[in-house]
Amino acid sequence: MTTSTQLDSFLSTLLQPERFKDFCPNGWQVEGTREIKKIVSGVTASLALIDAAIAADADAIFVHHGLFWRGETRVTGWMRQRLGRLIEQNINLFAYHLPLDAHPALGNNAQLARVLELEATGRFGEQDIGWLGTTRAGTLGALCEQVQTKLGRSTTAIGDAKRVVKNVAWCTGGAQGYFEAAIAAGADVYITGEISEPQAHYAREMGVAYIACGHHASERYGAPAVATHAAEHFGLQHEFIDIDNPA
Repeated sequence: MTTSTQLDSFLSTLLQPERFKDFCPNGWQVEGTREIKKIVSGVTASLALIDAAIAADADAIFVHHGLFWRGETRVTGWMRQRLGRLIEQNINLFAYHLPLDAHPALGNNAQLARVLELEATGRFGEQDIGWLGTTRAGTLGALCEQVQTKLGRSTTAIGDAKRVVKNVAWCTGGAQGYFEAAIAAGADVYITGEISEPQAHYAREMGVAYIACGHHASERYGAPAVATHAAEHFGLQHEFIDIDNPA
């Protein structure tokens, strides 16, 4: 039998949350049943994912975006619904934010590199969350087409589609604030989930291309990779449930 305490210890050892300064508590966020037989993984602990996990007869949910973030002090509205459902159904919730982004093999950035066929060569940015590497796509237009095909969604791109690109920096999710660090690190193109107004100007003025491929779309791979690893270690069932999000 695998217990929730054993799963918590395994995940904590694997992802090392103590190494990171984060916007949220990482780890075991909601205690549920003691015995774990099935894990459901997903990107965000939304009500839709929780309900899908209940329907899948899960004992634990593993996500990138958990319930608790800095400054939240009340259990009302959407928080009451999500937390209430977990407690009522006795389901454990495990959530890892920056530690999941950063894991060298199973994390969001590592897995995005695998999906997009990027070769990793180093790290950059605060807490070394951002990744550096190379692409064989050739041009910005070809790289955009590759990203769109692999992730199954359109991108927002800033730059000349015919421009040759080789050195890539990337960071999944809402990491538009890392763009200047990516420029300083020598990137020809930066890939992340979102773009804000300033980044379009930086890209044009600095001559570094920018690809925004969707916050959710860029972070669909780390959670199932970690949950699969944990399930194989303990001999558990695992199911990834992707609750679509256009953001």
